Formats: sequence, C-alpha cells, structure tokens
Amino acid sequence: MSVKDEIEELKRQLNYHNIRYYRDDDPEISDAEYDRLMRRLQDLEAAHPELVAPDSPARRVGAAPLAKFEKQTHHEPMFSLGNAMDEAELREFDARVKRTLGETGEVAYVAEPKIDGLGINLVYEDGRLSWGATRGDGETGENVTPNILTIKQVPARLHDPRPPGVVEVRGEVYMPTAAFQRLNQEREESGEPLFANPRNAAAGSLRQLDSKITASRKLAVFCYQLGRLTGGPDLKTHQQVLATIKKWGFPVNPKIKLCPDLSATIQFYQELLAERDTLGYEVDGVVLKVNRLDWQLRLGERSREPRWAIAGKFPARQATTTIKAITVNVGRTGAITPTAELEPVEIGGATVKRATLHNQDEIERKDVRVGDKVLVQRAGDVIPEVVKVIDDGHRQKRPKYRLPDLCPVCGSRVERPEGEVVARCVNIACPAQAKERIIHFASRGAMDIEGLGEKWSEIFYEKGLVKTIADLYRLNKDDLVKLERMGEKSAQNLLAAIADSKRPPLPRFLFALGIRHVGEHIARLLAEAFGTIPALAAAAEEDLMKAPGIGPEVAASVRAFFTREENLKLLADLQALGLTPEAMVVKSVADLPLAGKTVVLTGGLSSMSRGEAQEKIRSLGGHPAGSVSKKTDLVIAGEEAGSKLDKARELGIKVIDEEEFLKLIGGK
Repeated sequence: MSVKDEIEELKRQLNYHNIRYYRDDDPEISDAEYDRLMRRLQDLEAAHPELVAPDSPARRVGAAPLAKFEKQTHHEPMFSLGNAMDEAELREFDARVKRTLGETGEVAYVAEPKIDGLGINLVYEDGRLSWGATRGDGETGENVTPNILTIKQVPARLHDPRPPGVVEVRGEVYMPTAAFQRLNQEREESGEPLFANPRNAAAGSLRQLDSKITASRKLAVFCYQLGRLTGGPDLKTHQQVLATIKKWGFPVNPKIKLCPDLSATIQFYQELLAERDTLGYEVDGVVLKVNRLDWQLRLGERSREPRWAIAGKFPARQATTTIKAITVNVGRTGAITPTAELEPVEIGGATVKRATLHNQDEIERKDVRVGDKVLVQRAGDVIPEVVKVIDDGHRQKRPKYRLPDLCPVCGSRVERPEGEVVARCVNIACPAQAKERIIHFASRGAMDIEGLGEKWSEIFYEKGLVKTIADLYRLNKDDLVKLERMGEKSAQNLLAAIADSKRPPLPRFLFALGIRHVGEHIARLLAEAFGTIPALAAAAEEDLMKAPGIGPEVAASVRAFFTREENLKLLADLQALGLTPEAMVVKSVADLPLAGKTVVLTGGLSSMSRGEAQEKIRSLGGHPAGSVSKKTDLVIAGEEAGSKLDKARELGIKVIDEEEFLKLIGGK
C-alpha cells in the first residue's frame, strides 16, 4: 500500500470512528486503538506534508453535531488535546515547551484529572446562562441548554455582583460510577441495551430531546477552562482561572494541583493512576497545562490542539483470555442477556471471570464463539466487556453462538420483537420475572398497596406464598402470622390494604400490569381512550394508534400483551378474585382541541421540555411535526424562535406563544 493510500485509509477509519464516538455515543474500538490510528496518521502527515488535506481528522475535533439539535457556534474554538502515551513523551512535551519559549528554567504546570466524559461550553451574558453546547466539531456544537440546566452543579447565573459581559466556561459532563451502575442495572432489568461505559452514558444522557430523561440520569460536571472573556478580571495564570471559575459557582476538581516542574507532574500522574478506582468517576489520564497565560498565548495552537497543554493517557485496562462458555440471564421484563464465562484473568487489580456480551447482535457483530481468545476491558467497577475477538486461526472450526429459543428458567418461548435488539421470555409468570413484577404491582405509582413494600414482596415470593400478582389476593391471616416480624395486627392491616386495592383506577391498574412501554402517562392515555380492560384487550393495533399519544411501538406492545394466553389467564384470575378496575368515560378524539391538526414547535419553552410539549400535543389529538409547510395548522413559538416562525408568518399559519399554549392544554 502506498503512503497516500494508507493515509486515505486511516482518514476513512478515523472519520468513521469519530462519528461512532462523538455523534452516536457508541464506539467500536477502545481509546488506545483509536490513539494508535491517530498517531500513525500524524506521523505519516508529518513525514509527507504535501499529502495533508484540510479535512484530515488530525486537523479537526470530533464530528458534526446531530441534526436533532440546533447548531451553536462557540465564541472561541474548543480544541482537542494531544496525547502522551508514556513518561518519555511527557518529557518531550516539556522540552518542546521550553524550546519554544526560550526558557532554560523549569516551567510550572497545572495538573488536572482527565475526566472521561463529554466536553461542554457554557456561555454567560451579564452573569446569566445564555446557552450551553457540546463540543461538536470544535467550532460548532449542539445546543443542549435545557439539558444542561438539569445538572444542579451548573449555576443559572454567576455568583458575582459584577459579572463579566460575556464569558465562556468549558467543562466536562460525566456520570459518577454509582449512577452509571444504577442506570445500567435499570436498563438490564427493562431489557434495554447497556451503556458500555460512563462516558457513553453521560453523552447519551446529555443529548436527550426530553430533559426529564437527562434529569433522571444524575449527571455531574467539572469545569476547567475559559474561552472568551469580556469585561472580566485580569487573570495572569491558569491557577487564577480555576479560582475565578470556582468563585463564580462552578465545580472545580479538588484533585487539581499546581506543579512547579515536570517531575512533580509525573509524580501526580502516578498518584492519580494508583487511586483511579476510588475516585467515584472515570478518569483516563492527566492533563498538563502551562500555568502562565502569557506563555499559553506565545505557545499558541496547531491545527487541532494547543501547544501549551497535553493529555498524559493512562494505560488501557485490558487483557486477553479465553471464553469457556456463554450463559444467559433473564431479567425482570424477560430480557435475555448473554454473558461470557471466562478463564479468570487479572485486569486493573481485580480478577475477572465474566464479561457482558449485551445481545445477539453484539455477539454476531464481534463474531464471539465459545473457545475464542478475546480482548476484555475493565474500567473501575464497570461490568467487564468483550472488546474484540483475537483470531487464532482455528475459529472456523467452532460453531457460531445463538441465544436459546426457550427460556432457560421456565422453558417458555423466547421472542425478539421486530426492530429491537433484545430477545425476551414471553411468559409473564416466569420465575425470573415474577418477583420483580410483584414488587412493581404493589408499588406507590401502581396499585399503591400500603405496607406491601419491596421487602415483604421478596419474602412472600421466596417463601412460596406469592408466585404471581394474583396470589396477593389469595393471602390469608394464617399464612402471614407464621412469618417472622409479622404480627397479627400487621397481618390484618396488610390484608385490609390488599382488599382495598381491588377497585383501582384503571390507569393505575394498567401501569401496575407492567406492560412494556406503558408508563403512568401512557396508561392514563389508554384508559381515557378505551375506558375498560375488555375494550382495550379487543383493540387492534390500528385502533390503538388512533388514540392520542399512542405510537406504533406502544400499540404493538399493548396488543402483544393482550394476545398472550398466560396474560389473559392472569387477568381472568384477578377478576375471579374480585379485582375490577374502575371504568372511565371514553374521550372522543374528535372533541379534543387539536384533533387532526399538524403542530410545529419552534424555539425553547421555559415551562417544559420539547419532548413533554410533543406529548401534550398528542394528548390533545394533534400531530407534532418537525418542519413548517402548507399542511401545518399551528405553530407554537417559544423563546428565540427562528426560521420556522418566519416561514409560518409567510404562509399565514396561525402562531401562538407559550402562554397561549399553556392555556390550551389547561390542566393536562
């Protein structure tokens, strides 16, 4: 392969992996593998400058922003950082800095933990947050202001009585390790794909159209840099920058340290590497920044990175081992999750025996087979994963792996709904699912059975008293008083609470059944549209999709639930035991204020996220659309409405503001 062809192939690979990493939050290779590709391209371009093109990945940052967010141009570019892969390269960086500055003495650096998250830019005008955006391609990012505001650490206004006119504050949004583990556990239980690492989880969470989802993800941020600053304090050092940012109300990493020379930074690097698993968040290296700001200006930037800063990367925490077997686990919603059983291997100070394989698509994409030699990655307390297979020349003799057709717990059929990556056990009475379903059924948002919390639900299940939710209504006093710490009075109270739950509001009952994709809001919409369980059970998918706010995914899930024999038997048992949900008056779609109308949202709403507003529109019979055309019936214009508003006025389409929209939706 010629040098030119190799450069083109490296550019193609790096552009592809940039999109997977920055845009899709779904990388296919490790950081170390990406760094090797980038280093090779940089070396080739340095040796052959005549082959360097303006669009080279080595000359830009990340990928273009997603189309689903409005673009936002940064006042000052957000650069990426060059990488030092070992101590020798850190010393080369220090020598280069001194050579450029003409300094013979030591250069002081600020050493910062390199947070493994998503870069953001926060712009404040006259002390108030104007907008927040992702890094994007370094020049233009994605405006994610509503989601930024869900991160409680981000101040809505600067803590300064005399704030600067305009200031850009740069930071890294991340997901704490504990929050990441909880999120992946919840996703596993609900059958959703797991996030590979906290960085992907943070990026995916910050880029949600529905700010409620972002708020639920427990994101955090550390701020570390200034971009544009007008009318602010006269700062001389990066250490002063950090102190000022902190004074304004931004979180600054407490581990940051001023180092008088390179030797001190290397010591800091070693100390942080030793304690990385105890930090509570992921770091993948140490960032070194020249402390004096005038020296930073003299050093300047080159193509894609500043000459006054570098990232000293930590070694990748990976190892090779062999897959002994592939087993499957069954989650609360029946999700079938494959797991690789490994020859034990030491990674990052821990013995790893198992690694997640996520789903069948992931197994096929990596072509994982029993007996394969594989590269396994572990990051802190994150679930280890199989990164890739290492071909030993004998793989074709090993059979390909496929998930079982029958549930390994109950023997029922395993199905994979069209368009989904997760296979599921279809049996609602499967023991692997039953306990969690009982807990959900009795919970506060569902049937709200007082006194029947998670603890007692687990005890009843483990003692064999309750195997399905119908068994709750078969409990008697003699069963209960035999249990430890269950007195006669407590037993009477619990049985009374269970009896009181036999006439639940229909929305609560629908939510309590645990139908996939049917949360509290969707349960209410279904109840209002159909009124009774028999009417809902008889509805075809097309009938379900005619209901306000019900899309094809929900319709398919509801229809599937009411066509399965085991679910119909459960409903019949509940009815025979006296549980009869209250019927509701069916609302006619034609009577809804936005029935049949196409509605476009433009600009930001202060009272709700865009996703919430779209749900409100659907609940009123309307159809939310993304662009204005002659078929548009109504435009709702929020703050900073742009070209869509202009087009609506040009076409003579009715426009209302947020206040009028709130009046329209009333108490909904």
